[in-house]
Amino acid sequence: MIIERVRFAPSPTGPLHVGGLRTALFNFLFTRSRQGKFILRLEDTDRSRYVENSDSYIEEALEWVGITPDEGPSVGGNYGPYRQSERVDIYKEKIKILIDSDNAYYAFDSTERLNELRKEKEKKGLVFKYDYSVRGTLDNSLTMSKKTLGQRIKKESYVIRLKVDSGVTKTKDVLRGKLEINNDVLDDKILMKADGFPTYHFANVVDDHLMKITTVIRGEEWLPSIAIHSLIYKAFGWDKPEFIHLPLILKPLGKGKLSKRDGLIGGFPIFPLEWNKSPGFKDLGFLSSSMANYLALLGWSPGGKKEIYTLKELIKIFSIKGLQKGGAKFDFEKAKWINQQHLSDISYYDFEKKFPADLIELKRKYKLKSEKIFLLVRNRIKLGEDLKKEVHFFMKDPVNYDEKTLNKLKSKNNIEVLLNLIEKTIKDNNFNHLKENLVSLASDNKINLGSIMQLLRISIVGSLTGPDIIESSLILKKSLTLKRIINLKNHIKSNLS
Repeated sequence: MIIERVRFAPSPTGPLHVGGLRTALFNFLFTRSRQGKFILRLEDTDRSRYVENSDSYIEEALEWVGITPDEGPSVGGNYGPYRQSERVDIYKEKIKILIDSDNAYYAFDSTERLNELRKEKEKKGLVFKYDYSVRGTLDNSLTMSKKTLGQRIKKESYVIRLKVDSGVTKTKDVLRGKLEINNDVLDDKILMKADGFPTYHFANVVDDHLMKITTVIRGEEWLPSIAIHSLIYKAFGWDKPEFIHLPLILKPLGKGKLSKRDGLIGGFPIFPLEWNKSPGFKDLGFLSSSMANYLALLGWSPGGKKEIYTLKELIKIFSIKGLQKGGAKFDFEKAKWINQQHLSDISYYDFEKKFPADLIELKRKYKLKSEKIFLLVRNRIKLGEDLKKEVHFFMKDPVNYDEKTLNKLKSKNNIEVLLNLIEKTIKDNNFNHLKENLVSLASDNKINLGSIMQLLRISIVGSLTGPDIIESSLILKKSLTLKRIINLKNHIKSNLS
């Protein structure tokens, strides 16, 4: 039985995008559903683009969602190092194999010369490619003696390129089936840069082979690289892993891939955690479970109507058969709805662990009753930060009222008289039986119970939205409930008479 080994290999060039987080999640679900191994590898050979602390950010973001590597920079493993910058000696050793087998060659062409050639092609409406059709006219080891090559290697800057000959490269993607790429559209990709570091293409293939990766699951944007990677595998004589290129996460409106600009326009983050003081999904009040739940449904479907899953459930049911070829539009409102479903089941104590700052004021004022208030409003919270908004009327008397509803009620009832009746009922009866007493009030006076409840709610909250108004009134107690009814009476007398 083959033990599946997959890897997530981000570049630490900034915060982890939700698209990258989804790629990591699909790798994780795929291998966990098959009892395999999930590897985190940091592709940090492009030192000019390295952003400080982005590597730790990546690991923290994965940990938050529950994506735990079996091998990686922090946990170690038998196939490390897991930072490409620490594997340079390995790449230097492997590149010699390709040079000796005539599958790669040294190139000494200056940047200025290559730019001139590009401009010449552009004038003719063409694109310059460093390929088999021109390599014989350029400054590389294919056009010089071994003696000259040896002398130039010692004193000059050079890159090492893959030798791509004419023909057709045949490969396969699990979602798209067999692929045939004409080598005429390819160029001799640089494998080792002048600074001695490998390019993405070379390091990626070498590491995947040495780390025994069985399936490469990555974003669709890397699909054009599949031919070059297949040629590198062929040049080494190595077996290729299976390839799965995931559909893109698309912007909510219009066409194209989800970008940071879309988040700014739509008012939502595209990073899991805070970065440079910009809040991420966690900081807005998303649960890690709902983040995993929502991202899993972007480009994958388990079938059926169920939409709410825990991470354990996703691991159990995940299958590549549910992956889609087409891109999936990012929908922040749907993400919030899924978060609301997860929050509706969370305990007070778990909420406090995850969002302690959002409970501070409520706990200070209501102490032990804060849990009861939380449970009362829990299913109304879409984001953790929504708690403060949902419990605001427990903290302060309303200063504004729903005038539109008050005007409608006034046209149907003498609401001042009605408020007097509500006030009298509360004063004269057992407050713990508030609902029964208001029902009796409506029945005895042939008044619509809905009007009574609306007025009570506007008195307490200021609007018609909010949790169960009877339960809310009981928490506020008799004296405060009466005070707010009197406040509304005074408001009506001043503004609606």
